[in-house]
Amino acid sequence: MTAAFSRSRKLAGWFLLLLILLGGVAWYHMQADEQAAQPGLATRATIERGDVEELVTAQGKLETREYVDVGAQVSGQLKRVHVEIGDVVKKGQLLAEIDPRVYEARVQADEARLRTLRAQLAEQQAQIRFAKRVYERNRRLIAEQAVSQEALEDSETNWKVAEARAGSLAAQIEEAQSTLDGDRTNLNFTKIFAPIDGTVVLQSAQEGQTLNAVQSAPVIVQLADLDRMTVRAQVAEADVMRIGPGQAAYFTTLGAMDERWQGTVRQVLPSPEVINEVVLYNALIDVDNTDRRLMTGMSVQVFFVLGRAEDVPLVPIAALRERVDDAEAADGEAYAVQVQTAAGVASRVVRVGIRNRRVAAVVDGLAVGDQVLLPAPGGPAATPMMRMPPRL
Repeated sequence: MTAAFSRSRKLAGWFLLLLILLGGVAWYHMQADEQAAQPGLATRATIERGDVEELVTAQGKLETREYVDVGAQVSGQLKRVHVEIGDVVKKGQLLAEIDPRVYEARVQADEARLRTLRAQLAEQQAQIRFAKRVYERNRRLIAEQAVSQEALEDSETNWKVAEARAGSLAAQIEEAQSTLDGDRTNLNFTKIFAPIDGTVVLQSAQEGQTLNAVQSAPVIVQLADLDRMTVRAQVAEADVMRIGPGQAAYFTTLGAMDERWQGTVRQVLPSPEVINEVVLYNALIDVDNTDRRLMTGMSVQVFFVLGRAEDVPLVPIAALRERVDDAEAADGEAYAVQVQTAAGVASRVVRVGIRNRRVAAVVDGLAVGDQVLLPAPGGPAATPMMRMPPRL
């Protein structure tokens, strides 16, 4: 009896195990049938509140907004450079000196010639006064027939000639003065002063170097205002019409990809650049740099803000299926989504507004807490992802 009872227990255990296996197989087939009925919808996402920005992205470089190439306006040997790269200078500060001796000699020669001409003019003016007195005396004597008519005419001619010579000397003095002024200006140009407040970012000439300013002005140093920088962003042809002056933008750098620098679009240059048959337009964005963390030549990724919504329900872009023609969707676009409900999976039309490549703001059709189905791996392709900006 004990052996028979033991066999009965064993048979009951095998029977129970068989029931469990059959139940597992049935559950597996039910799940497979459900997946077959809803292909590509295997994962879920919950609608949550958050912020979203609609953006246009572009690559760019940092450059100084205001800079000046400070050059030499006269030729000569660079005698002294008073600044170094990195020095902060004020407008009017002495930057460099060119050997002034040649220009000093020219000024001295001009001054000597000018003194000579002025002395000649003084002598000629004395001749004028003498010739005038002779003429006036002969005019009185002609009435008494004490001098001939010829003598009167000769004295008048001598007076007029003396005046003409004085006029010529006066013109020569003006010419000499002009030459002197020009040579004095060139002498002043041997001292080179800062035209703006700024920082020395480049030194192109060294002390002792001979500068030739005949054909072009040789650059000695470059000054830049580093407190204001400009991003030169290259915007694709397809996006440039959505960007304009005054538009908000921000960018990240390679060294601080989680930090935003805020700026404003100053200008979109009308002439494009064609790189490998791709048309790109340069958008200029001004940014404050009083902390001097940004440097010329840095590579940046720029985000132009087309729109922004805060604290709104967000739906993943991947959950949006085919687009739906909806007459009531004037304030957004309508899409079909699959929503998980207590009764199972249901199709629903949702209207969305501002979006990026990852999420969209829900205008109508979904509420916070709703669960939507997303394409599973191997299902319909999701919207391509891009490198997102740092979190708000």
